[in-house]
Amino acid sequence: MAAVEGRGDQELMARRARYAWALYDWGNSAFATTVMAGFFPVFFKEYWASGLSATDSTFWLGLGNSAASTLMILLAPLIGALADQGGNKKRMLLLFAFLGALMTSLLFLVAAGLWPLALLLYALGIIGFSGSIVPYDALLVDVAREQELDRVSALGYALGYLGGGLLFALNVAMVLKPAVFGLENAAQAVRVSFLMVGLWWALFTVPLLLWVHERDPAPAREGVLRGALREIRDNLREVGSHRTVLLFLLAYWLYIDGVDTIVRMAVDYGLAVGFEASDLLAALLLTQIVGFPAALAFGWIGDRLGPKSGILIALGVYTLVVVWAWGMQQRWEFYGLAVMIGLVQGGIQSLSRSLYARLIPAHRAGVFYGVYNMLGKFAAVIGPLLVGLVGVATGSSRAGILAILLLFIGGAVVLRRVRVPGAAEVTKS
Repeated sequence: MAAVEGRGDQELMARRARYAWALYDWGNSAFATTVMAGFFPVFFKEYWASGLSATDSTFWLGLGNSAASTLMILLAPLIGALADQGGNKKRMLLLFAFLGALMTSLLFLVAAGLWPLALLLYALGIIGFSGSIVPYDALLVDVAREQELDRVSALGYALGYLGGGLLFALNVAMVLKPAVFGLENAAQAVRVSFLMVGLWWALFTVPLLLWVHERDPAPAREGVLRGALREIRDNLREVGSHRTVLLFLLAYWLYIDGVDTIVRMAVDYGLAVGFEASDLLAALLLTQIVGFPAALAFGWIGDRLGPKSGILIALGVYTLVVVWAWGMQQRWEFYGLAVMIGLVQGGIQSLSRSLYARLIPAHRAGVFYGVYNMLGKFAAVIGPLLVGLVGVATGSSRAGILAILLLFIGGAVVLRRVRVPGAAEVTKS
């Protein structure tokens, strides 16, 4: 009886750890949705940098985004290596999460015209957000058994869509009807929204702090930083010696570039073909709503068909999305595309994360996910360039969008050559 009770207690603790891990995605996704995709770009131009010309404000906003992303490309492998030193995954996550939540909250205090300070806080928020993802992804192998990887990874993305979408919907309502919420105007509502995102992010980090633990942390080497740098060197060599890992990372780089290109270019494309900004905002909310159940469904698909098959299904849907976008004419079609993207965006991300977990040594997950996230930061480099070059060459934004097909098809071709260990994978390589 005591043995049964002990197993029951262990299963309860394991389940609690999985949900605590997934709730971090619920919390930090508010930054991606409300701040990065929603309010900051517009508020930066219209409030903080209103004294600058449109081209100057665009330049500085682009520079801030690029600087933060470039720094994270350089730091991601180091963050992963430090996370693997003596069980530091959770410590590294909390460090970057605290940085991101604090910087986001401080945006509430920045007065109109202080665009350099706003941009600095925003860039530091991006670093906190992106830096925390490396150890967060690596903790997947600590909270999920191999047979649970797809479902637990999908749970994280699903809760991210739901949590980020709920807060974003509330923030949009605050901006549209500030008086209802006791606010003076839309500008104050946006500033309060930034404070809410920081507090939301911090609050939903607490369960991970309390209930997530590393199973068998690697021992720390002498000199943490020196050990981490040596770990990077050793593991880059190890990555290079694993053909399967290299093939997957190449496939991932290609298709996730296409996914991120659609995310980043959707608003610009929608405006270019004549849709209103209000349509774009509503479509973003719709994608978040659909993304919650769809990500959970892809966890089920990963369980039944294998994660590689699930990713290939998502790539097929993305191919249809690009072709439909090329010929899109009506307003309802834009909403239809938002639904289709919501159906697969979380799924392709969650199954990519769980498939990668199957290919790498669990005790070195931090470093391997550092490389994985580094490639993620390189994403949307080729795609926007292809879209722009083809659009200029043909004189048509519609023709430019078709160029993204090359990334999805190339990624699918390479992914089919990836051999996945274990019986869970049904698709033959």
